[in-house]
Amino acid sequence: ISNENMLYEAIYKDFGKSKFDTFTTEISFILNDIDYYLKHLKSLTKPKKVGTNLVNQLGKSKIHPEPLGNILVIGAWNYPYQLSLSPMIAAIAAGNCCILKPSEIAENTMKAMSSIINENFPSEYLYVYKGGIDETTALLKLKFDKIFFTGSTKVGKIVYKAAAEHLTPVVLELGGKSPAIVTKNANLEIAAKRMVWGKFLNAGQTCVAPDYLLVEESIQEQFLEMLRKYIKEFKYDPDSEQYTQIINSRNFQRLVNLIDKEKIYFGGSFDEEKRYIEPTILHNIDWNDEIMQEEIFGPILPVISFKNYNVALNSVLELEKPLAAYLFTNNAEEKLNFTQRLSFGGGCINDVVMHLSNDNLPFGGVGSSGIGHYHGKFGFEAFSHQKAVLEKTTWGEPNIKYPPYSEKKLRWIKKLL
Repeated sequence: ISNENMLYEAIYKDFGKSKFDTFTTEISFILNDIDYYLKHLKSLTKPKKVGTNLVNQLGKSKIHPEPLGNILVIGAWNYPYQLSLSPMIAAIAAGNCCILKPSEIAENTMKAMSSIINENFPSEYLYVYKGGIDETTALLKLKFDKIFFTGSTKVGKIVYKAAAEHLTPVVLELGGKSPAIVTKNANLEIAAKRMVWGKFLNAGQTCVAPDYLLVEESIQEQFLEMLRKYIKEFKYDPDSEQYTQIINSRNFQRLVNLIDKEKIYFGGSFDEEKRYIEPTILHNIDWNDEIMQEEIFGPILPVISFKNYNVALNSVLELEKPLAAYLFTNNAEEKLNFTQRLSFGGGCINDVVMHLSNDNLPFGGVGSSGIGHYHGKFGFEAFSHQKAVLEKTTWGEPNIKYPPYSEKKLRWIKKLL
């Protein structure tokens, strides 16, 4: 309990995150990960029998999972516990040693994790390394057996380049502009409620938050009014427990500069001293606006209307592949086109963000939004080598593969293969 309270206090100091949000979006994920591996570790580590082809009879084949070795996990500041400890737990479950480098931007949570872990685990097995850019740079010069990084695409490229020096494999959990699409065939009330919750959770500082909204023109005004209604109903006030601060002044200024006052539909107010930005909806947006040129990572939702659903999908296809994508519709054909035509890390139909909570689904990006995935068995596999072993008998050996070669042997080999 004392350690849990320390975690609550640290994250509140960093950006005013409530105990409720910290438990539901951070600690509960970590506890679920621990429970998952305790329950499934025996089956995950057990060698798996696979079929043996004809040319290797009489024999048997197995896949043996084995630890990769030494792992470096570099965490992110926006969910500093979940995005640091979840991959670390997967690495440990797979039998590895691990160095965890939390983000220094969330300084208090970094210190809390260091205190709890370094006081309770042997340093040669698990260690939290505190520090900033210089310390991370020094770690990246060392040879690891795998590097796991969560953060921006820009920094992801630096990590990838450093890993390449040692041919170290990586998992890169990055980001991108994740679309949410709402058609006239959606349950608009449910769509609005779930959109507002998912977008403004953690003040929009969520890698899988809807980055922008594509809404069918015929229902745009109705849907925007519903968004406004739920923003007011959820009471995202400066000091409310259901809302958080922007992490620091630099990110605050970046976000404020993205708000085009001429295009505000709702919100737009801010308080620099409290690092508070009101949930803001921008309308009359087009693809060339500044806010559409980079991932927002904050409580600003630009809205673009469309007349033709397939044309809207084409517009998304022209962009880099996002970490997440969301569709609200009850139309079967629209669902099919969404899943078959768009490439994205993961997503939902008729919800947002919640795919993360299912540990039977892999979580990760594709293209510029990331490399590799984890959660549940996928996390175990991310930090394991799948070693192939073929065991043969020492009797009944045919001679057709051995010299001297002949046309007859070749005919038999063709039949067997």
